[in-house]
Amino acid sequence: MTAPSFDRILRGGTVLLPWGEWAETDLGITAGRIASLAAPADAAGETIDLAGLTVLPGIIDPHVHFRDPGDGTVETLESGTRGAVLGGVTTIFDMPNTSPAIASAHTIALKADSVPGRAWCDVGFYVGATRANTPDLAGFEQHPGVAAIKVFAGSSTGDLMIEDDPGIEAVLRSGHRRVAFHSEDEYRLQARRNQFRLGDPYACHAEWRDPECAILATSRIVALAAKTGRAVHILHVSTAQEFAFLAEHRAEASVEVLVNHLSQAAPEVYERLGGYAVMNPPLRDQSHVDAAWAAVGDGRVDTIASDHAPHSRAAKERPWPTCASGLTGVQTLLPIMLNHASAGRITLPRLADAMAAGPARLYGLRNKGRIAVGFDADFTVVDLKARRRIENAAMASRCGWTPFDGLWVTGWPIMTVVRGRVVMRDGAVLGAPEGALVTFT
Repeated sequence: MTAPSFDRILRGGTVLLPWGEWAETDLGITAGRIASLAAPADAAGETIDLAGLTVLPGIIDPHVHFRDPGDGTVETLESGTRGAVLGGVTTIFDMPNTSPAIASAHTIALKADSVPGRAWCDVGFYVGATRANTPDLAGFEQHPGVAAIKVFAGSSTGDLMIEDDPGIEAVLRSGHRRVAFHSEDEYRLQARRNQFRLGDPYACHAEWRDPECAILATSRIVALAAKTGRAVHILHVSTAQEFAFLAEHRAEASVEVLVNHLSQAAPEVYERLGGYAVMNPPLRDQSHVDAAWAAVGDGRVDTIASDHAPHSRAAKERPWPTCASGLTGVQTLLPIMLNHASAGRITLPRLADAMAAGPARLYGLRNKGRIAVGFDADFTVVDLKARRRIENAAMASRCGWTPFDGLWVTGWPIMTVVRGRVVMRDGAVLGAPEGALVTFT
């Protein structure tokens, strides 16, 4: 008897092809890679019927905080990646502000070694820049699994903050790959801190961390990128001023926007959610939301991410400004964006570019981000007509809450396939965690 040509065939789904066209076709998978976009009948060890469903390239969330190593009561790599695959995400990039921080050869190895047997999806991670490790960053960025160097130019603690121009310039001169930045001006933040008091309304968060705070830092970072010839990636861009400025500096800087900055607007969100609306940079008024959508629409946004940052309920419910900053989001990233697509705010090809091809292209991720022969068989299968309600009780995150609790959405992930393995189907996580470190060029 002739052996099957493929390990698995995904049959009859409507597939988004790399050039933006749709085709009802069959996907043949062999050894975890895409082997055919037109698999013949009866030529696989297993066939899965996807009739009526839409197949997107595997969604990549390039900005999460899984707190591992750190506080396992709010998140672990296992619980965070479980939430990822439940939300249709096949790859994540984890941030370095853990405990201890990922900022040395020892902690880089610790992080890489923590992935096998614990992660449900594939994993990359950032290395945090410090003043002490700046000379070593050129070597650190070459370690297996490292997505990029991350610089906190504001809003961090301890060693993981480099807010001054000479310090940032030194980082940009140590290495070659694109550097990711949290861009808020620490000097302005500190100068204005005494204008506010404990117990002020949570909406004061957006007043303190105002648009001027963001554009000051972003303009300084881009000037240093131009000076050094090192490309930068501005994370969670949130202001109309930044979107306009960055449109003129595409050679120096790429742009990330968060689903929250596309979906929630002040002052209503602070009135409704209180501390559960507090994040950095803050949620802003509708004019900035509109500017973010305009940037998505005309291609100025390279990546869309969640900035998943869980905290305990007790930490979120403290008075402002002592409440913890950060919102959960990896499990709800795709459902919220599919809902936006249903409402006509974004096309599915544009969504896939910003949430799969874009992150792969920007960070140099090998063999992911497209549905093409030879690429990893990473697929996010969605039902565009499904109407579901997001609920706290369904969140895999150990903190147990989402800022989108109670929201009805149209469009839902039905299946998550990572390197040919079905790891989530119809809301159930399957098998064992077999996620692996990703590879970068």
